Amino acid sequence: MSSTVRSVLALGSNLGASSDTLVRAVADLVESDHVRLHAVSPVVRTRPVGGPDQPDYLNMVIEVETDLGPYELLAHCQAVEERHHRTRTVRWGPRTLDVDIITFGTWVSDDRNLTVPHPRAATRAFVLQPWAWMDAGARLGGRPVAELAAEAEDLAGLTPYEGA
Repeated sequence: MSSTVRSVLALGSNLGASSDTLVRAVADLVESDHVRLHAVSPVVRTRPVGGPDQPDYLNMVIEVETDLGPYELLAHCQAVEERHHRTRTVRWGPRTLDVDIITFGTWVSDDRNLTVPHPRAATRAFVLQPWAWMDAGARLGGRPVAELAAEAEDLAGLTPYEGA
């Protein structure tokens, strides 16, 4: 890779074989010569936040190194979602796979197609806690990710996932 950026991606699934989907999605994301896996968080089971009544989610966070631009990485993440039959019918509804770009190096964007840092990441334990476990020194918006996780309203609904 030439000039690279580290990016934090959040993955979630609550339809189908979610655990298998997350494993395959990580492999699919780093299958590209332009994306290299740097770190992987533990998987957590979480209650849904917002949206309709639906099953619990399995969530995780990964850090990748990429020479893709932010919109190229977004297109790559969406292609992986589609490979796993992601449909966008209900906002915050159930899904086979969701891949969100949480950070992209120090790049900041308020674009309606790609807001980075992710606009709700700083308040969601299902992103923050796995990220803090993966990288104890991680910071978001100038604050330690572990501190943000401890303040997140959905922290009580999060448990480590031990497998089936």
